[in-house]
Amino acid sequence: MKPQEEDFQTEDEIATQQSSQILALLTNIGQSPQFLCEAQVKKISPAALAYLGDAIYELYVRMFYLWPQQRPEIYHSLVVAQVRAEKQASHLRSLIPELRNHELEIVRRGRNAATGRPKRLDPEIYQQATSLETLVGYLYLTDYPRLTELLQKLPLEK
Repeated sequence: MKPQEEDFQTEDEIATQQSSQILALLTNIGQSPQFLCEAQVKKISPAALAYLGDAIYELYVRMFYLWPQQRPEIYHSLVVAQVRAEKQASHLRSLIPELRNHELEIVRRGRNAATGRPKRLDPEIYQQATSLETLVGYLYLTDYPRLTELLQKLPLEK
């Protein structure tokens, strides 16, 4: 693109370009530092997978909201709205039709491992949120490209 043509790009076009660049960055963030074999992953508790998945999910959401640039408090409110248990449960429900049988089994294991929910939450919502986190943690360790594919299907709102 010539320098003077850049002046004619709309803010929406720039934001779309930047979002595409972030998605490309997310795809290449790296493969998991080391892939574990299925037997090793099966030894990891669903609670531990959810712990890892929570961090990976939040990192994805934070990167999603990097563009357009905002003040930190706006980033924070956008991210918090997406990482709440209610929203995670909603995201899991939207992904269910896309999941493979072994992924559904991981979701089930995560749901059954959900204990000690906060008092403000319905137990079913907490179980679904934990299930999503368990799935994210599992896929991060075993199938990063599949994780990226599923995360990109989440209906995050800009």
